[in-house]
Amino acid sequence: MSPLSIGVMHIVDTLDAGGAERMAVSLANHLPQDRYRAFLCTTRRDGVLGSDVAPHVHRLSLGRKGRFDVGPVRALARFLRDNRVQILHAHSSSLFLAVLASGWRNHVSVVWHDHLGRPVNTRSAVPYRIASSRVSGVIAVNDVLAAWSRERLHVPSDRVWYIPNFAEMRISNGCPELPGRKGARIVHVANLRPQKDHLTLLRAFAAVVQRVPDAHLLLAGAAPDAVYHDFLRVQIQHLGVSGRVTMLGSRNDIPDLLASCDIGVLSSTCEGLPVSLLEYGAAGLPAVCSAVGQCPEVLDRGAAGILFPGGDVVALADALINLLQSPDRRSALGRCLLERVSRHYSQEGVVQQVCEIYETVLQR
Repeated sequence: MSPLSIGVMHIVDTLDAGGAERMAVSLANHLPQDRYRAFLCTTRRDGVLGSDVAPHVHRLSLGRKGRFDVGPVRALARFLRDNRVQILHAHSSSLFLAVLASGWRNHVSVVWHDHLGRPVNTRSAVPYRIASSRVSGVIAVNDVLAAWSRERLHVPSDRVWYIPNFAEMRISNGCPELPGRKGARIVHVANLRPQKDHLTLLRAFAAVVQRVPDAHLLLAGAAPDAVYHDFLRVQIQHLGVSGRVTMLGSRNDIPDLLASCDIGVLSSTCEGLPVSLLEYGAAGLPAVCSAVGQCPEVLDRGAAGILFPGGDVVALADALINLLQSPDRRSALGRCLLERVSRHYSQEGVVQQVCEIYETVLQR
């Protein structure tokens, strides 16, 4: 490795299966090795995505216990100094620890990657405004977040960039054993959090099985909120679909899982730019998605998938029934979304844009 190469550390709280975590791993893996030395730091713990980190990416785990645990801040600052890291690329809430550590080593530039998946009006601008005053740039995964950084956090416009997420075009290694039959499997890839609005999906699916009795819904995602997880289990029983809904938990074989399914769905009340929607496209699945965040752009305003108003049970049920009963339409929408993701949300294009931001930050 050339001593002149640029040290870039991606920092994220965990490596649980989530969109921000996937982007941190993918960007670290795919930075050009002839130009960058890649590092990946977790502030709290590892997770299922740890096995996806490439061998050439140097790892650091801080094991931070709480916001007042200052030992990890010192450890990170020391690591940055010893390994000549020049850019600290902080994903989501790891921003705050990154800013603290960079304050102990002033020639580290912090780039904040804002993946927020809930409405910006639900978080206070004050702490983010203070932290973002110390960053060299902000990458936002949708237009709303970019505007929020400029207008509420007062980050100069020439230091805010909208860059979409991307999906890695990975070939399935085989089809896992799954309940349900081919042609009738609907998959929802999202961690079990209230903003993902599983309840609307379950209510819609209860209507789906009245028309398509052998339909099966697969929920893939970790359950960080035990109360919400238990609530969903009760609702599945209450709606009478316990034999048609399977909770798969966290998965690290998403391409294989999607290859065995027929429709991808997202029912969120709010989103940034969901990686799972891009993964549906990369797998050639037709997608049904609530019209929130950057999702309408991904689905080309409905030309590359079916959009429905968030929370609309009837519209969601109708869309799923339509696709289940029309294999030709499923194939056509799946091809259309695959082409769109390949063209507009490719790994190569996004990585190149991120590298250009690094160069801009270093020149400043």
